[in-house]
Amino acid sequence: MTGAGGPPALAGDTGRTLVAGIGNIFLADDGFGVEAVKAIAPGSLPDGVDVADFGIRGVHLAYELLGGRYDALVMIDAVPLGDAPGTLAVLDVSGYSRRAEFADWAGTAVDAHSMQPEAVLAALHNLGGAIERDYVVGCQPAALDEGIGLTPVVAAAIPAAVALVRELVGTRAAPAGRPRVARQENPSQGVYSE
Repeated sequence: MTGAGGPPALAGDTGRTLVAGIGNIFLADDGFGVEAVKAIAPGSLPDGVDVADFGIRGVHLAYELLGGRYDALVMIDAVPLGDAPGTLAVLDVSGYSRRAEFADWAGTAVDAHSMQPEAVLAALHNLGGAIERDYVVGCQPAALDEGIGLTPVVAAAIPAAVALVRELVGTRAAPAGRPRVARQENPSQGVYSE
């Protein structure tokens, strides 16, 4: 964790971080990651941080990570947290791209139109790659029905999600440890708990 109960910090060898918005804009709140990366102002993050909208192109994201250009990845996505819609969480999933059980996914047909963070990491693993630091800035969706546009409560969480991303990429001191979760129960007040 950084600061007084903030999200975990990033660290690595290349000093390069990829912030990837993922999700399907045609499924309401599933487009959270895509909309969040659009809200990150160009030049507002430190040098060495790239921001990209990967949408439903999870396999493309896995191939992007294969080249060894990045040692840290921050995925922004709608994530079922079991909390109130709009609740944010920072999930430290470092090391998941090296998990042995992902070998079981080898040869399995991948639905490129419904890529979840774990599917991206499994694809990376099965392509022979890994990444040192993996984080998900997730938001509890209110609706995943067909439809374009976020629900108001999820849209209201975007500024706080962008702030979490800024904090993650702005501090590169802590090494990855055990998987951690930092929840922001009330985005307007910036209250975190672990």
